[in-house]
Order: sequence, then structure tokens, then C-alpha cells
Amino acid sequence: MARRSTASSDSTSSGDSSGAPSGESSGPPSGDRTGDLFGDVPSRAAALREEIRRHDRLYYLESAPVISDAEYDALFRELRELEQASPSLVSADSPTQRVGAPLPEGSGFEKVAHEVPMLSIDSLFGDDEVRDFEEKILRYLKLESGAELAWSVEPKFDGVSAALTYVDGQLARALTRGDGQVGEDVTANVRTVRNVPLSLDTGGAPAPTLLEVRGEMLIARAAFERFNLERAGRGETILANPRNATSGAIRRNDPAEVARYPLEFHVYGVARLEGAQFATHTELLAALRGWGLPDSGHARRVVGLDAAIAYHDELEARRFELPFEIDGVVAKLDDLALRERLGRTARSMRWQYAHKFAAMEATTVLRAIEVQVGANGRLTPRAHLDPVEVLGVIVRHATLHNAEVAKELGARPGDRVFVRRAGDVIPQVTGVAEAAKGRAPKGWKDELPESLVEHLDGGRTAPRAGVTWAWRSEFSMPDVCPACGTAAVREGAYWRCPNRFECPPQLVGRLETLVGRSAFDIDALGTKKLAQLLEHGYLHSPADVFHLQPEPLLELERWGQKSVENLFEELEKRRRIPFDRFLVALAIDEVGPATAKLLARNFRDLQALHAASEEELQHLDGIGPEMARKIRLWFEDERNQAFVARLLEGGVVVQPLGSAAGSGELSGKRFVVTGTLESLSRAEAKQLIEDLGGQVVSTVSAKTDYLVVGEKPGTKAKKAAELGIPCLEEAAFLALAGRERSGPPRD
Repeated sequence: MARRSTASSDSTSSGDSSGAPSGESSGPPSGDRTGDLFGDVPSRAAALREEIRRHDRLYYLESAPVISDAEYDALFRELRELEQASPSLVSADSPTQRVGAPLPEGSGFEKVAHEVPMLSIDSLFGDDEVRDFEEKILRYLKLESGAELAWSVEPKFDGVSAALTYVDGQLARALTRGDGQVGEDVTANVRTVRNVPLSLDTGGAPAPTLLEVRGEMLIARAAFERFNLERAGRGETILANPRNATSGAIRRNDPAEVARYPLEFHVYGVARLEGAQFATHTELLAALRGWGLPDSGHARRVVGLDAAIAYHDELEARRFELPFEIDGVVAKLDDLALRERLGRTARSMRWQYAHKFAAMEATTVLRAIEVQVGANGRLTPRAHLDPVEVLGVIVRHATLHNAEVAKELGARPGDRVFVRRAGDVIPQVTGVAEAAKGRAPKGWKDELPESLVEHLDGGRTAPRAGVTWAWRSEFSMPDVCPACGTAAVREGAYWRCPNRFECPPQLVGRLETLVGRSAFDIDALGTKKLAQLLEHGYLHSPADVFHLQPEPLLELERWGQKSVENLFEELEKRRRIPFDRFLVALAIDEVGPATAKLLARNFRDLQALHAASEEELQHLDGIGPEMARKIRLWFEDERNQAFVARLLEGGVVVQPLGSAAGSGELSGKRFVVTGTLESLSRAEAKQLIEDLGGQVVSTVSAKTDYLVVGEKPGTKAKKAAELGIPCLEEAAFLALAGRERSGPPRD
């Protein structure tokens, strides 16, 4: 799960703070908690530390938080203030002490030998190899063939292994795996990982005098996506995948920077244990959870190899549903005494194996890098590869994301590169496996993919514009659009062709948007027929679709009398279109179906939207300054105005949505919704307002008619009071809407 945020001044968190259910804190209320009311300060600080540790356990270990993130932050903030006022209260295991000082510039991590080597796991592929492995174990233990052993099975995470040592219950050291014999001391960085306990929970059982756990550092898929969005917003490089991000984060020199990453730790075993004894791995995992150490939650005890294989098959079928990247299953003998008897080889333990999934990653040769032009004008580098099978699919192309990612990867034609594919996600190049060396092999240019070759007069050929193909040549983004030659412009991490109206790929993209299912929904005009009409000069603008004539089409290949009749029957039916679908058809940047519906519900027609200012657009809940600016600029462009005019000249009739026409009990009224309502979610309240003709805006202003308030309304209620705007509690709001509250209060 995503990390809980804190109010710490020396670290930042990129976790999602919206998902924790509300509830009652077992601690005292927030506010001033010092002085006589709560006893002496040292006792209060100790109580706060214990309370915060309890909530960390509920949140990270049990996925059952009982307070909101805001309440958690208040506890954390109070403890930090107490410790700042009385530095003698600070203890090494305090939740406020997770972030330490950065390493001196130019220094590296200390190398430390593992007390117990971090050995490899035997990787097995297919059920037969797994059965052979078990047979070897049975022979070694002198057990009958077919005897059913108990296995502890768990996901094999694709993360970064780490070893954490606790002495008398306190986190003393954290090491990377390194080469298995020697790792790097990353204790200061691991202390920033929010679900790593700095001290073990001894509420259920005493902590062992010495405990060394092994586990995996990870970033969940959803957290990784949010983190990349935040990085893009700050103008930082987009990270390629969760594993690379984890590996890079854990070895950064500044713990405060590490704290920004949504890292998690999941324990999978114990290397050293003094002060406690267990008979099985299952019992040991339960004890680790009791001491506050998090695991994946997916481990299972099974009896018999068939059950272990079934677990593997189950997880492989669900691998893309799980929150983390996994590449197989690890199976360990559950009986610790049997493990002792089996021992280890020079490189691995005899009592465990990894049953791998079909590979998501392979290596192949990079042939060329082509810069493609998207329907929105964005220039995207794409890798052309020697064909390679990944997850059962032959991959010939892979994305390089953008110029910055391509530069950071440093891949050049001729290099052997890693190609990764996860589920239905577009394959991507994740790194260079082996750089090209020496001179180009004979015939390198002749093997350039046909799609990248341009045929010239006299039978000559040349690489197309925007293609980097020469052996070991460095890639760079072109200064001009490869499709139309217009000077490219930079927008953050991306480059774009601004020639929206004449650049061929953008024209095709706008045509596909206009005839698509979310807009005019013209089935008779697929991609191939649109390209054909463009090639023959029958379409110069998407609006020309409604100005086509039947006679010329009959002369084209694959256009018969019946297909032409079907097209024009469909065009006649589709000329009447709801306002929101019409807005989608215009292909305004960032205006998809949801935003189009929002605009159509709040503006009665095209003229009203055309006249709306950026400020008016930003009042809509869901439209920010950048989107408002783009909408405004779109309508101010004379070429867009001509495009709309030509659509209307083609007989297109735009039909307003019901609420936009001014009907309903709340017609013409502007609402802001704030706080937590009892019987409605905020989304339900918003939908009710819009269904009854009202408009939901995001900020309180003099133009706001009503503020609908729930629990903890925040600053919006104060501003509404200052402006004299009526505040409606839920019952009053429902009465105004002509509805009665129904059902039990929401949790």
C-alpha cells in the first residue's frame, strides 16, 4: 500500500494520503497537548512515539488504519515539536529520526561483509524441473519418492534484496546484497522507509537479542505511477520501471532524497536469530509480523508439490493484478529441522527454489531509433529491434518514452539492449546489456527495416527523416518534425510539432478522433479508408468528412455502390450530435469525454463556451489553470473557428445536454462542496447537482451561490462566511434539491 505522509520538515513523502478510512484515534485529541492537561512532557513524548508506532503497524502491516492521515500527521507534528523544544527527549528509534545527514560529497557507502552470505536461489523453469528438484531433496533426506513435504510459498518480487539487523529490538544496520558476500551499509537510507520499524514491537512477545531479516525493497506499481507524475510535474526525468527506481533510490547519498521515493520493505526470511526458537518457517513469519516486520501478505503454507505448483500457476495468472512486480514464486521447506539437514551448496540453499514465470525481459539488438509523430504532435522516440519473444509475443518495436529517457539509457544502434514487456503494456527498452564495439558488421545498412527506408529517384534508397540508424551513432531529437519539417518546440520533457493543421500524422489523428466512438461514431470510415481519402485529396480537414460527394468515391478501389450508400446513410444519421460528443470531435488538447461532458453541462451552447474566460473555466471542479488556458487558446485560434464553421456548414447540428439547457431545481446555481457528507459521497453530491441543472465549481468566490458542507469543511467555510454565501448542511442541501436523506450514514 502507499506510504502514509508525515509532517516531517526534513523529509517528503509521495504516498497517497487519500485512502485511509476515517476512525477514532485512541490517543488524546489534536491541539495543544502539553502541560498539566496531559502530564509531564517526557511521558507525553513516550506516549506519542508508542501511539505513532501502533498506527504505523495498523497501516503498513495490517492494512487496517483507524485514523485519517491528517490525524496521523497531527500526532507526528506534536512529537516533533516536543522533541525540538526538549532535545534530550530524542531517541534513535523515534519516528521523527528517520532521515539522517547526507554522505560527504564524493564518499561512498561502507563495504560490510555479511555474517551469513546472501546466496542465490536455484531458478527452475517448468513443472518437470520443479519435480526433479524435489526428487533430489527426497533422495538426500532418504525419504520415499512421492512423499509429500510441506512448503512455504510466496511471490518472488522483482525488487532489491536487503538485510536488516536488529540488536535488542533496535534497528542497528541495513546492508544491500552486493555480491552476496559483501554488501554496502545503507542504514541511513533504509531508516527513511516508512514501513521499516526502527524498533521491534514487543507488545506480543519479547524481541530477540539478535535478529537479522532478509527481504525485498520495492515500489508498488500504483505508487510508482504517481511518483513519476510528480517527477514530471517538477520537470524531473521519468523513471523507467519500479525496480530500477528502487535500486537507484536505495543507493542515493542523501537520505532526505531517498525519503521522497515510495519505498516499501517486505521480509521473506531470517538469517540469524538469537533469543527465540521456532519449528517452522510459517511460525517464524507469524513471529516477524508480531514484531512489526511487514511481509507481502501473499505467503501460504501448502502440503505436496502439486499444491506448490498450483500456487505458482495461480500467481502467474494474476501477476499483473498484484500491486508489485513479480517474476516467479519462491518455495521453501516449511520444516526448519529439515532445512538444517539439507544445508547448502556453494551458491544456494538446497531447501528452496524459485519457480520462474514466463520472462518479461529479453535481450536483442537495437537496429535503429525512429522519431514518431503522434496524433497530438508529440515526438516520441521508438526503438526498432531484431525480433525477440517476450511473454509469448514477438517484439520488434519498443518505446523509449521521451528524449530525456532515451538520453539517460544511452542506447545506440548496434547495442544489445534489455527489452521488457508487462502484460498489455507497450514494450520498453530498459537498459543496455552490451554496448556495440568495433566497426559495423557487413550489410548493417542493408538490414534497416523497410518501414524506415525512403525510395528515391533512380532506384536509390535512404533512411527516412528522424531515423538514427548508423552503427554506434548517438541519438538526439531532431530540430524539425520528421513528418512535415516544421521546427519542433519543447514542452517540459517532451518535444512537439506545432503544425497542428497540416502535419500528416496530426491530421490523421484528428480525423480518427472525429469519426471515433466518443465523437461522431462513423463506423464506415476506418483508418485505411481515411488514409485513402487523404491520399486522393478528398480530405484536407476533418470537417471535410461532412462535405464528401458520392460520385468520386465510386472511382476508388474497394468502394462499391453499397459501401458508398452505407457511408452516406451513416453520415446523415450522425449529423445531429450531443454537445459533449461534439466537443470531443474537435480534438481540443486534454479535452476527453469526461471533460467534454463537464463543459457541456455547464455551458448552454458553443457560443457560451467560446465566450468563457479562463477564470470562469477554472471555477469548474476538475479544470485547472493549464487546461483552462489551452481551451481558451483553442477557441481564440481563427483556424479552429473556421474548422467549427465548416462542420456546421456540412449540416452538423449540435444538441445541448439537458442540464445545460437550464432545466432542473438547481438550474443556474453555482455550488462548492466541501468536507465529508454523511449519506452521499462528494461524487454523488456533484452528480446530483449537475443532474438538476446546477454547476459545481472548485473554489469559493463572490459568484458562488451555495457552499455544501460536511464534517471538517476546512478554509472554504471560513471564506464563504466572509463573503456572506449561504452554507448548507447535508439535510438542507437535500431539501433544496427536493430529495430526502436515505440509508444509514456512510462510514
